[in-house]
Amino acid sequence: MQKDELIQLHTFLLQLKTHLEDIVENNGGSEFFPYEKLDVTPYQVYKSKREHKLAVFTLSKGIAELLGNNKCPGLEKISNRLDQMAVRFMTNKEKELIRV
Repeated sequence: MQKDELIQLHTFLLQLKTHLEDIVENNGGSEFFPYEKLDVTPYQVYKSKREHKLAVFTLSKGIAELLGNNKCPGLEKISNRLDQMAVRFMTNKEKELIRV
């Protein structure tokens, strides 16, 4: 996937996150803390492709957790797999930042 396509996907997932937060009940927002700690938005096109991949996986994991916690069972495996994929793209510094 090209960087510009990845940024488009990142933009779509961020819009989906915003929409889901508006309509889902019992949204504490804790699902998206790791994404917010990354401090990578789709509007930061100067960030590396790796950083955007990490943001996409982390944001997708948060979306899966949000849906899994709100009457959409069966998304735990997807959430765990997305977490594994995100860890593959993390530097040690990012691992410390997110896991704390």
